[in-house]
Amino acid sequence: MVHTLERLLVRHTLRLPAQPAAGGAGTQGAAAARQFDVALMSVGFKLSAELFAALSSYDAKTVTALAARTLTTVRELVGDHVRHNTYFVDFPANVPDTAAFWAECVDRALGNEVTRPGVLAQLRDGVVDLLSLPGYGRYQHRYEEMLAAHEELTASPGDRVTLLHLGGTLHDEAAALYLALAGSRTPLGEEHLADLAVLAQHHADGPQPEAIPVREHRAVVNRARLRAGVPLLADTVTDVLRLACALSGGDVGLLEPTRFRAPSRPHRRALLAALDAVVAGNPAKLADVPRHREAWKRLGERLHPHEYPQWPHAAEVFAVARGEREAPSLAGHVEDLLARNDVTGAAELLATAAPGVLFRSLDRLLRTAADDGRRDAVLAAAERAAPRVSGRVVLSVRDHIANRADGSGGSRSGPRRVFVNRRGAAWVTEDTRPTLPAEARERLVALLDAETLRRLDVPERLLVDPAVLDVALPLSGRAAAAGIGTLPRGSVSPVDGDLLRFFTYWKQSAHRTDHDLSALVLDADYDAVTWLSYTALSSVEGVHSGDITNAPDGASEFIELRLGAVRGDFVVPQVHVYSGEHFEAVEESFFGFMTRDADQGGAPFEPRTVRMKSDLRGPGRIALPLAFQRDEEGRWKARWLHLYLRGEPQENRVEENVLTFAVLLRGLVERTPLTVRHLTELMTGAGARTEPWDGRTVPDEPVTFIGLERPDGLPAGSRVITPENLRDLIPA
Repeated sequence: MVHTLERLLVRHTLRLPAQPAAGGAGTQGAAAARQFDVALMSVGFKLSAELFAALSSYDAKTVTALAARTLTTVRELVGDHVRHNTYFVDFPANVPDTAAFWAECVDRALGNEVTRPGVLAQLRDGVVDLLSLPGYGRYQHRYEEMLAAHEELTASPGDRVTLLHLGGTLHDEAAALYLALAGSRTPLGEEHLADLAVLAQHHADGPQPEAIPVREHRAVVNRARLRAGVPLLADTVTDVLRLACALSGGDVGLLEPTRFRAPSRPHRRALLAALDAVVAGNPAKLADVPRHREAWKRLGERLHPHEYPQWPHAAEVFAVARGEREAPSLAGHVEDLLARNDVTGAAELLATAAPGVLFRSLDRLLRTAADDGRRDAVLAAAERAAPRVSGRVVLSVRDHIANRADGSGGSRSGPRRVFVNRRGAAWVTEDTRPTLPAEARERLVALLDAETLRRLDVPERLLVDPAVLDVALPLSGRAAAAGIGTLPRGSVSPVDGDLLRFFTYWKQSAHRTDHDLSALVLDADYDAVTWLSYTALSSVEGVHSGDITNAPDGASEFIELRLGAVRGDFVVPQVHVYSGEHFEAVEESFFGFMTRDADQGGAPFEPRTVRMKSDLRGPGRIALPLAFQRDEEGRWKARWLHLYLRGEPQENRVEENVLTFAVLLRGLVERTPLTVRHLTELMTGAGARTEPWDGRTVPDEPVTFIGLERPDGLPAGSRVITPENLRDLIPA
């Protein structure tokens, strides 16, 4: 378990915990630290000066063991823990024309006595199945042979160097990470929720965050608290339902139905006692039950509340679920008021009972209000309720309003709206909403900004890396996938280098699985220019590494683009499930990209050149991790998407979804997310002494630093915000 916690810390914080003191330090420890540093540089990492000094004081055996564990973790972070082979051994050189390659595969099959009859029969029918050809879709050489065909990578100043820093003791670091994840003000993705569950096993009965505002986090913590025998954290009946889902290994987000297991008697008693306490304290909480009526019915069959008369209020929950007792919901009251055109009454009710719901409903209420007087009443209710609304909701509404109709009939997001749910599934629909009056918009924006500023911890000195200003604030759980170098959805970051190389890797679990890497090139009007895929192996822009159609031992595909040769303004890499297991069913799948100088050489996969690698774990059968856009000055930037489309059950291909991709991309590109720039400008306006960081000069006094990576040598007492803990920037 110690090694598991250490691995979590490296993945989440890029920090190595301080090791227990041991004898035999000195030159042996320093020599081992230097060897560790050299090994890290081969995969794009490096020890910070402070960490190197600390490791040099340890004995060589301790450093060597730590190095072995850490190298395993960082290699997995960048995707270097697997072997990346290519179909074409010389890729990116000598990639053939697609039609010529297919003809060669047919010729080879005709030359084989075993396969000749079948191919001839297909030719007579006029259609040849590529998968039936022995030379198609399978590696034709060993991994070692592929490596031998490539020169060694030449070092470049542009290669990625990610610093590892020194942390505190393992216990202190793990406790701090637990508090950060459990108390996060924005929902964690599924991977980070699983990490929280591991940490909660050790810390659920110790110090806790001041609040656990996200209900999914509370469910994970409650599962650990239940097993540790400490009181549960539950103030709604839905908290108990989420805990029951967690105990059964189900979805604590309540998006997917859970197959409830029969809980042990102690767990059954704990769940019923918690329900009884919630309802006894506030019977109005029963109004939450109808939202998940079917889940409550199924849970009741496992809990048998009638066997526990000492908790009568718990039985009321299941009576409501079965329809034997009425429990009018707040939403029902609001809808009744709106049906009677009582917008002011609806706003007042929500301001008192559910201020967060009021803020999420402001657009609708302001549109429904028929005159300035009622709009003023809605905004007045919002102003009174604002102090009781979470910071994430305040910023989410600010983000929504910034992309809303501008009062002159135009819309920043165009005539279509893009929706993205909590799991990254996306869809598009027409925007038929009327515009909001300019005066109402301005008053609401002023309210939201004032409320955000009131809660911000404004530092005396703020040091900001300009590259982080266009990073979107992580206001949703699936805003960014797990991995390295990933940024929240909507973020924009610069891309340097002559060559841009995408890669995907997958390993099937039980069935033959074919994932296809493709890249679509669009012009400024979002019309298709060309694409690269297994059906188009080469173009002016670049080349594809070849189609692999079976991955029992894992498989990789690559696309390399020469950025100077791209004829369009957008490049949209994507991964399609052509056949077999989807992204959540395979044993492993991930996507990433590398950048290189034109003369660097190297193997198809070089960890030092990896800029981003993210797991592919989402709904649907088409993944859109990010897109690349050329700006007006000709510079390329990455625009982060983290989206999944439903696609077809089989045979998804880039050329059949061009229109869908174009419409979706247009909606996202023309939308302006709320970014780090918004908060830094508020801080500056409130008196923070803000300075841009030049990438070299380290301040001599503690600062608040916001950037893409933690600089080496920041003074003790500095507060550091990077993508790994960007959620900490969201005010409470």
